[in-house]
Amino acid sequence: MSNKQFFIYLIVMAGSTYLIRVIPFVAIKNKIENRFIRSFLYYIPYAVLTAMTLPAALYATGSVISAVVGLIVAVILAYRNKSLTIVAVFACLAVYITEMILSFL
Repeated sequence: MSNKQFFIYLIVMAGSTYLIRVIPFVAIKNKIENRFIRSFLYYIPYAVLTAMTLPAALYATGSVISAVVGLIVAVILAYRNKSLTIVAVFACLAVYITEMILSFL
């Protein structure tokens, strides 16, 4: 790839990223009063984070079975308001133990 082509790609990418972030500020100048739209905008970060994390979590291990076990353990511990460190450690342990059991089968 030549330098000219690289800088064209870079400018297009920077411009599109900038526009995506600037357009809402320019288009919406007043506070959003609609409860539905405010509620929708409140939950967008959680939905995007889930959509990005869940597929990666299911295919991060050697087996989808161990990934599901680790995910279930993590969800249960998080639901019980355990700390992030506890959730991560026990989810990793669950995956490790499940992988060990699956290797014997």
